[in-house]
Amino acid sequence: MDDRREPVATGGCQCGAVRYALYVSPQNAHVCHCRMCQRATGGLFAALAGAPKADFAWTRGRPAVFRSSNLASRAFCRDCGTPLSFGYDLPEARYYVTMGSLDEPARYPIVVQYGVEARLPWVKFCEDVRAEVTGADPKAAAFFEGLVSNQA
Repeated sequence: MDDRREPVATGGCQCGAVRYALYVSPQNAHVCHCRMCQRATGGLFAALAGAPKADFAWTRGRPAVFRSSNLASRAFCRDCGTPLSFGYDLPEARYYVTMGSLDEPARYPIVVQYGVEARLPWVKFCEDVRAEVTGADPKAAAFFEGLVSNQA
């Protein structure tokens, strides 16, 4: 990572111990309603936006990391608990940051909703945004087939 590049987006935790930079505009801003994301954020869904792994860097502190499954990890501030990121282990996968931890989340509108099979029935928003069921296409189904959750 070339730290001399200018960040396009920045963010961090609520106590300021951990900060990050994205060197491209956050991509694929979305919410995920799956139960794993609900549990990981303690919320109704996870709101995430990503960048290629080479275009992401931790710029202050280092987060704690929890392997939420055999396929992915989630980072959070060990001091204040802020959920910060999510990433699949695949080399080509984007690295996602939690949209609430971005300094300017309003700049990146939601473009898709994932995991809608687990969306709580009374959660109504982004109704005009494309929605996908987890593993609905064959490639995704093959990827998630071996998923083993590490959540209690």
